[in-house]
Amino acid sequence: MQMFTRPTLLPTSAQNETFAGYTYHLDGELVPVLTVELKPEQSVYFEHHIFLWKNQGITVGIKAMKGALKRMMAGIQIFVTEAKGQGQIAFSRDGAGHIMALHIKQGEEVHVREHQFLAATQNIDYTFERVKGISNMLIGGTGFFIDKFHGHQGEGILWLHGYGNVFEKVLAPGEVIEVEPGGWLYKDVSVKMDTNFQKLSAGVLSGGLNFITNRFTGPGRVGLQSMYLHYATEA
Repeated sequence: MQMFTRPTLLPTSAQNETFAGYTYHLDGELVPVLTVELKPEQSVYFEHHIFLWKNQGITVGIKAMKGALKRMMAGIQIFVTEAKGQGQIAFSRDGAGHIMALHIKQGEEVHVREHQFLAATQNIDYTFERVKGISNMLIGGTGFFIDKFHGHQGEGILWLHGYGNVFEKVLAPGEVIEVEPGGWLYKDVSVKMDTNFQKLSAGVLSGGLNFITNRFTGPGRVGLQSMYLHYATEA
């Protein structure tokens, strides 16, 4: 029988990390900060409320997302904030957690739990898909949408914020891990995700209790967050 290796804690800091021509830094342990160094021809887009500080040489504007009508009908954001110019810009989410970077090569795609996106470089496309099955959305706790990020235009960087700490499990073909529905953060497109319901019974007093997990089947990566924040309670 193949031995199961537990998920690995991802780095919580980075200094002068460079990919796709971009340099960034990750600082802080409790409420971390992402700092990106921009050149005149570069830009990053990000959620409106995560900006922390910037140099004067950085200008901020609005970036329209592709599929605006589809987004509007789904009730999700059709604009994000975009930063251009030369200098540094920093981001932080109002919550204890872990910022991590996914270096996306050209042609790659990654699926992300909704509300976890922090920022991305200009050549990473951002779309979404509705989670299929009302039981998956409401009972399974998976959420109504999954964010999809593509490297169709070239390689780039996607930064995510996980609550608690972020761990990664690389699944072999056919290998399975079951995760508390609030615990998954991202997955490779090659990883299949299903919602698994198990009836719990301990006699007449147990009632109709269910044990619910998201089941991920490899091959590919699955990102896990050690703290689950119920988004309906966010201010």
